[in-house]
Order: sequence, then C-alpha cells, then structure tokens
Amino acid sequence: MAIVQLVRHGKAAAGFGAHPDPGLDDLGRSQAAAVAAMLDQQHQIRPILLSSPLARAYETAQALAALWQADITIENRVAEIPSPTPDLEARAAWLSQAMAGNWSDLDASVQQWQQDIGGFLAGCEEDCIIFSHYVAINAAVGAATGDDRMRIFGPDNCSVTTLDNAGGKLTVVELGRIADTHIN
Repeated sequence: MAIVQLVRHGKAAAGFGAHPDPGLDDLGRSQAAAVAAMLDQQHQIRPILLSSPLARAYETAQALAALWQADITIENRVAEIPSPTPDLEARAAWLSQAMAGNWSDLDASVQQWQQDIGGFLAGCEEDCIIFSHYVAINAAVGAATGDDRMRIFGPDNCSVTTLDNAGGKLTVVELGRIADTHIN
C-alpha cells in the first residue's frame, strides 16, 4: 500500500493562456512555503518527492525539498495536459471548452494522457508527494473513482489531495482544499 499526495502548484506568475511555462509569483512562493511546513509536520517518515517538469510545480516542490534536504524526481506523466496547439490564446480557449466536458469527448492522445496518469499512480509502490497541476489532479481523481468528467473538483493552489494505492487500486482518501479557481 502506498499513499500518494498530489499537491497543486502555488499561484503562477501567469495563466495557461499567457505564458507557456510560468514560475510562481510572490503569493505562490508563500503558498509553497506554507504547504512545505504543513507536509513537514505531517510526515515523520519522509516520502519520495516527485514533480511535474513545469516551473510552477517544480518551484513549489523546492520549498519542501529544501526543508528535507531531499532530491526531487521529475515525472513527465504528471505535467500539464497537452494541448492541441502551441498558440497560447487558442490553448486557453480549448482548455476552457474541454473542462466543461468528459475525457471520452476528447482526442485519443489526450485520453491516453489521462490514462497514463492513472496507470503511473496505480504503479506507485512507495509513499510519495507529487507536485502537479489542476487538470492532472482531476485526471488522477477520475482514475481513482471511475468518473469521466474532466473537472471533478477545483483544487486550490497548494492544496493536497490524498490517494491510496492498494495493490494497484487507487482510492480517494481526501480531496484537497477547494477554491473557485478560474483556469486562464
């Protein structure tokens, strides 16, 4: 049995439709420090740390890694959802429309991305903390619950969603703190 904690990154300096890979803004850095302190208090035995390769997730992970003097392993499968276009404005419009629907309504490559997240998490054999993204966390919760909706809940910046992986079977232990997040 492995406990998998998914941490949504801190507040980014720019939105999905404004910058291809923004880092954290000042608020995001303070959120990262706060979630690092909370996770430090929560764990006597330190799980492994993994992060999306994107700057906002990796910078959030760095706060806990610094406290623990630990390494962060980059995991591409928990990165942001791949969009069908590199054009930032079109990508934001596509995501907004997609978020209103189901995984099964999307292109096969995006459905495969969602399945890859579920498969990766179901294969985690050690407790871990994974720094990731809004849509990826929803994909993970959908994989654990069998829910086809893209947006199951709205995880706040630096909220922690906890899954249990018992022999490759994911279940939701606790959803992270919810916020009325506007995906832009």
